[in-house]
Amino acid sequence: MAGSTNNGTTSSSVARLIVDGATELGISRAKYAHLLGIAPEHLHDDLYRTPSATAIHIWELMVVKAPWTEVSPLLVGRSQLGSLGLWDYLLTSGPTLLDGVRDSSTYLAAIADNGTEAIEIVEDGEHITISHVNLADLTYDAASAIRSFALGLYHRRLSEAARRPLVPVRVALAAKAPRRHGSLAEMYGTRAIDFEVPVSSITFLASDLRAATPYAPPGLSAVLRRHAEQTLATAIPLHNWLDAFQVALRAAHGEDNVTLSSVAQRLAISTRTLQRRLDEHGTTWSEQVETVRREQITQLLRTTDLSMESIAARTGYGNARALRRAVQRWYGDTPAALRQALSAPV
Repeated sequence: MAGSTNNGTTSSSVARLIVDGATELGISRAKYAHLLGIAPEHLHDDLYRTPSATAIHIWELMVVKAPWTEVSPLLVGRSQLGSLGLWDYLLTSGPTLLDGVRDSSTYLAAIADNGTEAIEIVEDGEHITISHVNLADLTYDAASAIRSFALGLYHRRLSEAARRPLVPVRVALAAKAPRRHGSLAEMYGTRAIDFEVPVSSITFLASDLRAATPYAPPGLSAVLRRHAEQTLATAIPLHNWLDAFQVALRAAHGEDNVTLSSVAQRLAISTRTLQRRLDEHGTTWSEQVETVRREQITQLLRTTDLSMESIAARTGYGNARALRRAVQRWYGDTPAALRQALSAPV
């Protein structure tokens, strides 16, 4: 699986879901629009990963606006099958429901912060328990909302996969017992809910989860697992402002419009602010531009047989001589030697 570079981030599909929930609760977008990952070009592109801190902030805004016992059912209700992308189908396309749960646990990083969240599965005779562990730094109400949402999402997806409502044996929430929890009972399809336990979990009959998944195409889950590996490997995590800047810079480079003002415009800030923030991150405009050029040149040398003059023209160098000097400075070798090394079989 992909390494830990995506830790500290969640999928943009989850970010879209909680933004929609905040909108439904009447929370002004002005309260979170400034946060990293909420810009439309990031929020509506599944390639990007939203900082976990951004998602947590919006969860906390929601539980200030409404009780956590209402927030989690609201979000589960908005979670149509497919709204969470690939992960939804990993969970619902296994040969059995339990196979789907295992795949969803293995690839939890497809939607969640793998650094702080985990799904654990315990098979115990006639019962199978799915536990949700969240170690993020959260306020009490936000933690309660997220934990109950996670279990509610599993209940909904497994019922959708089974093509019938599954009734849990019991639900346990690591939260204080609320005065009323009718909304939770409706979400889970049972009133057998325990509170104030160490770990939140939902338990089903083993016979329910070991049953074949109706209409699951044979071999689909294997295809989805490979796709999940590729998706996680190619994701662009937005950990901080510098990540967002580099995304904007690469986009400008792809459109042959690499100027300080054009990138500042993409980020909706002034050129002076852009330069100040680069300085705060210990880098400069020229260093960042050179990094992007180096990435592109290396890629072109690896994957094409373009001449040095053509590569120089594509990457903003005046001529092949300037390109050779740059490659020599970066790698201590000529472009021709670097191309040969990059194309050599491993």
